[in-house]
Parts: sequence; structure tokens; C-alpha cells
Amino acid sequence: MMLSRRALSFQGPTFSLRRAAAVRALSSRASAILSELDIPTTATEVPGVYDGAWKGSGEILESKCPTTGEVLAHVQSATPQEVQQTLEKSREAHKTIRTMPAPKRGEVLRQVREALAAKRDVLGALVSLEMGKIKTEGVGEVQEFVDICDYGVGLSRMMNGRVVASERPGHTIYELPNPLGVVGVLTAFNFPVAVYGWNFSLSFAAGNATVWKPSPSTPLCGIAVTRIIAGVLERNGIPGAASSLLAGGKDVGLGIVNSEDVPLVSFTGSEAVGREVGKAVQGRFGKTILELGGNNASIVMSDADLSMALPAIYFGAVGTAGQRCTTTRRLYVHRDIAPRVLEELTRLYGTVRVGDPLDGRTLLGPLHTAQAVSTYGAAVDRLRSSGAEILTGGERYNDGALSGGHFVKPTIAVPKNPQPSSASEIWRTETFAPILNVAVFDELEQAIEWNNSVPQGLSSSLWTRDIRNVGRWLGPEGSDTGIVNVNVGTSGAEIGAAFGGNKSTGWGRESGGDAWKQYVRWSACTVNFSDAAPLAQGVDFSG
Repeated sequence: MMLSRRALSFQGPTFSLRRAAAVRALSSRASAILSELDIPTTATEVPGVYDGAWKGSGEILESKCPTTGEVLAHVQSATPQEVQQTLEKSREAHKTIRTMPAPKRGEVLRQVREALAAKRDVLGALVSLEMGKIKTEGVGEVQEFVDICDYGVGLSRMMNGRVVASERPGHTIYELPNPLGVVGVLTAFNFPVAVYGWNFSLSFAAGNATVWKPSPSTPLCGIAVTRIIAGVLERNGIPGAASSLLAGGKDVGLGIVNSEDVPLVSFTGSEAVGREVGKAVQGRFGKTILELGGNNASIVMSDADLSMALPAIYFGAVGTAGQRCTTTRRLYVHRDIAPRVLEELTRLYGTVRVGDPLDGRTLLGPLHTAQAVSTYGAAVDRLRSSGAEILTGGERYNDGALSGGHFVKPTIAVPKNPQPSSASEIWRTETFAPILNVAVFDELEQAIEWNNSVPQGLSSSLWTRDIRNVGRWLGPEGSDTGIVNVNVGTSGAEIGAAFGGNKSTGWGRESGGDAWKQYVRWSACTVNFSDAAPLAQGVDFSG
């Protein structure tokens, strides 16, 4: 199955211009950040394609600051021909790195780690500038890339196969991993650095080349990271196409997804596009890692330690302006403590410091695009028309300096119907904005049923001090999500465990745990070191 151009259009907004303005004027803060990351600030257009050399002659992408509306750059995307040329160079680069000893690849990753760490703060500032998340989260995202490089260094000495006992005398069976080839990585705007880090670090340690298509609305983050990696590769005599970049929109994504020369595609984005990507790659018998929607719930039992639970729920629902895939979007509170929890949460929401994400005091930055603001508004309208009670929020910030950006008020709503039935769009649809829907329950079993009654299955959390509740929650009758937490919020996963979700979240796993096993091809190898060649299962074919 070939993925259509129309299908991939759901991935996100593509800001394209046929030709950029002749003069480029930047604010001093934007210019300082870009200059420190070696991104041209005076050129009319910034090359967004890298395969060992910087280029780009396709449509022009417009990178805009969601805080102020400032145009940060016009980026040259890839043409279909440049996509194919880059894929060819990536295949050639793979031939170089696949024969490198894995610990040597680990040493290169260590150098990438050091190069990223040296630019951590300014790269984090770029994330805040171009994506809109607050300063501490932008820096934390880069730190996540640094951490997964550390993980990849250790992994490069531990990507082991297995020895399996054979039933035949003088035989041994080995299960061996080998590199796949070229891995395509299509990332979303909300984590414009870390998600590529998860994929690149494990893929490179396994001996693969990667081709990265960042979100068309955050191309500068992709360019900055690629420049850092490219410098390390060059110093080690490794072709730059081992970590290629293809800025662009739908057509560039199609070129990667439909290419039979890309055996594995890692896609982060919406459920709608993920479904089409999965069909297309499976149609050519490729592999996918899908990280799609997350409609995450926190359950608060009557015995919960609210001094821990409330700040975690507050961050989970409000952090990154509700634009994490692990954002807390549903809150189920035990009836005995519901009034207290809602009163305290509403108070916390009233204290949020909103403003410029580059200001270290800010806790709430803007939504990423005007389209996201419209989505937020439509969701609030749907809540109101259905009879939901809006406890706080439900509108834009339009005053003063905030009027030029995409700022919305974090919202707490109590829908009229608490049951997430198949017809309940409010509960079953993920809205990528800071909207928290709340329902009250009486028994844990009821809350677990509600937790599991949505299509998505990424993250969930239970707040309790009763070990019996923990046992139910973690067991076969408990949460059906890929991340199941106890006394920890839904958001803020570490790199050591595999990250990913179940059901319509896509079943993909990235980062730690056994995620690396997806980046290799596995072979079962039977070796006969005896003087006879018996058949398995005692079969006799001697006549």
C-alpha cells in the first residue's frame, strides 16, 4: 500500500512559502540563540537538507515563534529528487557503520553526548523559542538526548544474542542481531529534539543509518541537532549521511514512508496519520514504531497523599501547555475527597505564571500554533454545549504582551456524563491543549473501567497508599496502558525504561528497556560442528 499525499496531511501544519522575503530581520534574542548554534541569521533562506552536505531546493518552510509570532527563519525543504538522493547516501553510509565494532559506535555516541551537553542550554533555548515550551522543559528535553546517548554507549557493549540448546548432538543454535540498514524517523513538534535522540542513539548503536524528517513547524531544532551530530561524525571519518536530515512537509514524509529502502519507520504523531503510516509500511512488509495519541488518566484514591498527588497532576495537566503525549487529560477522584481535590487544583491553576517561555520564572508558555488555539476553543465549546461545568479557564489570554502569542488558560471541566462511552467524544478524544476533564468515582474497579474505556493506551497513574490497590492496578485486571504508574504522574518518563503505549497509541516502544531490539534484524543460526547431519524431531529420510 502506498501512503497517499492526502493521508499524510494530518501530520501537522506545514508552513510553506514559494519564495522567502528578500530581507531577514531577527530580534536580538532570536539572533543570539541561532548564532550560537551556527544557524545562519543573515541569509534569506536556511538549508534544511543534509546528507553530508547542506542543501535544499524545495518549498520554503516558515519557522515562527509561538510566543511572539516572529518569523525565525525560512527553511529550504527537500524536493522529491533530494529525498531519493539522501536515501541513497544513507544506504551507502550504512555500509560504513555496519562493520564498525559496536563499542566503537558507542565511542562515537559518547562524543555526540559531549557535543550536545556543551550546547545544552542554548539548544534548550531554541526549543523554547521555536516550539514554545518553558525554559526548564526545553533544557530538560536536550538533557534527555544526552542521557539516551549515555544509555547507547553502555548498550553498544551489551546488544547480545542468545545461545539456544539444540536437541541434536554436536549442534548449537544462536540467535543473532544484525543492523537493519536505514531507519526513517518522523518526529512531531512537541518534542523536537528528544524523540530523534531516542531513535538515533539506539539505531546508531545497532549499526544503522538514520534519516530524520522533523515537524515542518520546528525545522530549526532539527537543523541545530544535525549540525552538532554532523561535526562529530566528520571528526571520526564517518559519512554525514549516517544521520541525515530532510526538512519538509507531506511529500517528504511520503518519500520516506513509501521507500522500500527504509526497513523501519519510527513515526510520532496523530492516530489518524499513524494508522495510514502503519498500513503503508506494513503493505511493503516493513517495520514500524508508532507513538500516537495519549489520552491519559490519573486516579486519586481517598487514601492518597495529596501533598504529592496535586502538584504532580498540576504539572501533568498544565506542563508544556498540555502538549505532551503523556499530558494528564482525565482525572478520576474518589467521592470522599473530590471537593477538596477540586478546590485545591483550582487554586493551583490560579497561581500559574504565564508568559515568555525563555523567562525562567514562567510555568506556562503558548500553544504551538494558531490551529492549536482553535482546537482548544472548539473543545471548550463542546464541553459547554454538553452541559459540563467549567471550574476555571476556558478562554484565551488576550491582555498585554500575551496577545501576540498563542496563549490559552488551563481549563478544568466536569463533564455532565462521567462515563466514557463509545459515543462520548469528550472523554475518548485527545485534545492537545491544557484541558483536564474530571469525574468522581466510588470504587477503584469503576475508575479502572473508565481508565481503560478509551481507544488510547499510553500512560496512567494511581495515587494510593494501600498495597491492595497497587496490586489491582498493576495486575491483569488493572490499567491497560503502556506506562502504568503508582504515586507518580502520567508525565515525565525516564529514559531507562521503554517508552510507548498500547491500543491506538500504536504499540511502539522507544528509548530504554528492550526497545533496541526493534532496530536490528534477528536470525536463528544453527551450527553443526559434528560429523553427522541428523534431522530435527527424529525425522529419518534415509530411505
